[in-house]
Amino acid sequence: MDDIRQLLLAAFDAEHREHLAAIRAALAAAEAGRPADWNDVFRRAHSLKGAARAVDLPAVEEVAHRLEALFDRVVQGRTGLDRATSGVVDLALDRIEGLVAGLPKNPEPAAPADAVAALDACLSGAPIPAAGPEAKPDIDRDAGPEPAPERPAEPAPQAQDNAVAYLRIASDQVENLSKAVHDLTAVLQGQEAIGGAVAGLESGARALRRSVDTVQGRTGEMVALARRLREAGDPAGIALDGFVDRVRRLDGDLRAVIRGISGLARVQSRSTGAVDSALRRLRDDADRLLLVPAETVFGGYGRMVREIAREAGLPIEVRLHGLDLQVDRGLLQALKDPVLHALRNTISHGAESPGARRAAGKPEALSVTLSVATKGSQLVVTIRDDGRGPDLARILETGRRQGLVAPGAEPGPEDILELVFAPGFSTAASVDRIAGRGMGLSVVAEAARSLRGRATLRPARPSGAEVTITVPLSAARQPVLLVEAALRPGDAPQTFGLPSGAVAGLLRLTERDLASVAGEPAARIKQGGRDVVVPLVPLASLLGSGVAPLPLRDGLVRAVLLRCGTAQCAIAVDRLLDVRVLLVGPAPPLGGDPTLMSGTIMLADETPALVLDPEGLCARARAGGLVAAPAAAAPGRRAKRVPTVLVVDDSITTRTLEKSILEAHGYRVFVCVDGQDALDRLRRDGADVDLVVADVEMPRLDGFGLLQAVKADPGLTRLPVILMTSRGDPADIRRGLDLGADAYITKQKFDQRELLDTIGQLL
Repeated sequence: MDDIRQLLLAAFDAEHREHLAAIRAALAAAEAGRPADWNDVFRRAHSLKGAARAVDLPAVEEVAHRLEALFDRVVQGRTGLDRATSGVVDLALDRIEGLVAGLPKNPEPAAPADAVAALDACLSGAPIPAAGPEAKPDIDRDAGPEPAPERPAEPAPQAQDNAVAYLRIASDQVENLSKAVHDLTAVLQGQEAIGGAVAGLESGARALRRSVDTVQGRTGEMVALARRLREAGDPAGIALDGFVDRVRRLDGDLRAVIRGISGLARVQSRSTGAVDSALRRLRDDADRLLLVPAETVFGGYGRMVREIAREAGLPIEVRLHGLDLQVDRGLLQALKDPVLHALRNTISHGAESPGARRAAGKPEALSVTLSVATKGSQLVVTIRDDGRGPDLARILETGRRQGLVAPGAEPGPEDILELVFAPGFSTAASVDRIAGRGMGLSVVAEAARSLRGRATLRPARPSGAEVTITVPLSAARQPVLLVEAALRPGDAPQTFGLPSGAVAGLLRLTERDLASVAGEPAARIKQGGRDVVVPLVPLASLLGSGVAPLPLRDGLVRAVLLRCGTAQCAIAVDRLLDVRVLLVGPAPPLGGDPTLMSGTIMLADETPALVLDPEGLCARARAGGLVAAPAAAAPGRRAKRVPTVLVVDDSITTRTLEKSILEAHGYRVFVCVDGQDALDRLRRDGADVDLVVADVEMPRLDGFGLLQAVKADPGLTRLPVILMTSRGDPADIRRGLDLGADAYITKQKFDQRELLDTIGQLL
């Protein structure tokens, strides 16, 4: 049960971030005078409340319930969303984020009193009280200005019943474990040689037995000859009888040896397979210990920056992008302090008064964005704001005063901006708690240099500043998708790596998924409930010397969907192998196009392989004209079919719960995020679905609308549909059953046995 709890909390962690980001985006749109979908915001608050109830977080549920009530009034036009109310919503969202971030230390948090009081004041029309300071442990955990020193391994305090126990371990011990596992991998590869030797022995024994069988086939003649010789009184007859007897015994002994060798070969094969599988899991788990999402280090920075701005009385909007990227933990730790200083710098040097921002035609709130991404073999962290931007004249004046610019020299804009990274450099008029000591950007530059990277500052467009920290990933392990492609017909396939952070999806395309745009092949895929067409190019064409056909196996084209900035392209390969966490070294000095290569990796058999650059591949793919006709498909066999259930719910927590329950009981499960997404899938793949379990309250098309559309479609009308929702009013139940629902289950009384029994009866 504890595993399910952890699974649900992980799903809730992702879901609550999605809802908070959408609500904040709506607040930002309203602040900028753009239209906001308050119905969607209300639904998200409702979903957040339900998801919090599902994972037993009453503190989050209490805040979400008040947000739901507030947004309901906004939807109905009974409450406006002025600056003060937006500030209360922002405070409530920060407190929810803090509660969830603090769950490892406090699994049963109390509701935040300041956010609850402020929301109650908004709902009652009373004056809004001032926000109190956020609980210190949460800030320290996520983004304290001083990273905690690492200590040797020490046991955690005794865990409570049903709680997760944690152990603090020094990072070098984890790194030593990972190295030892990789060394063990190389040693155990000798098992393959043993397997080959055993197979050779078995083959030799069988060849020897065939020779004995040939002799054995002549024993009848020998027995007759021996009898005649004995009758003639010739002693050779007795000797020949002895020889025949020995041949028969040799045949029996040889059969026993072959059986023993065959048994040994089977045992060795099973043992090698089990060891290889266990070692693969151990190796991946050990490598994953060193890789963490950027969220674990930078996740609390948005909340912390808003807290600093709130204390300074400055309206601010903070966005965090790419924090799901898996990066070496040591690299993130090295960047923790520099990124914190850069974010503080945006407030101290970029913030303008609301009046000045209005006069400049900007939204009242300062916009700050932290982005984490990979570009080729580089990790790129960007901190951008839309504030006043760098004052080149003031920077130059300060540089001259500090002796950083030679008298009479007139440096260019780039050289002037480099001055801000000098130790002790600051243009602040006075020292306060976040600026004026000249340490901020110098810390950023020094950290980047120590990691063999660099930091840059440049003006942002149309306004503001952008600090970029670029460091190589070559000294860090990172997830790599391994693929195979033969570069020329008849050649053996080669293995290549692709940074998994640039992989948007893995595709298995049928002929109906293939399209043509302006005479160039393309793939038709589903994204966000709609059809999207992306370029499709064989990897062999991008790396080889000529036009290559699309590789087909079992009637499918296997491709990797790459994310290249705002664009996407699909790269067709022969095989999709595995995602492995590997040490990525620098790209070799080979001939050919260097923009297509970003590094090298060492495979399990100690052979090197190239890591390809996604942006270089996409750029070359967009050149077009690199695809020939598809190769002929080999006939495939249809796998035995198991019952398939389509789960439709806009809550990732609920989807995860239902999916895990159904898969644990042998069902194949598809998931869709709303009714329209489900209807599109059913019209495309309805023959593969045996039953639908759908929520009622969903965006675009709700459960009632989905049910009505299914029952009206002649091809789907016999498909069983179960509505499972929090709407338990008799009128809603009656409406669902009148529309043709085969069952109606309320989430408040949810019992997985009832769901499984109902599905079993309908199937």
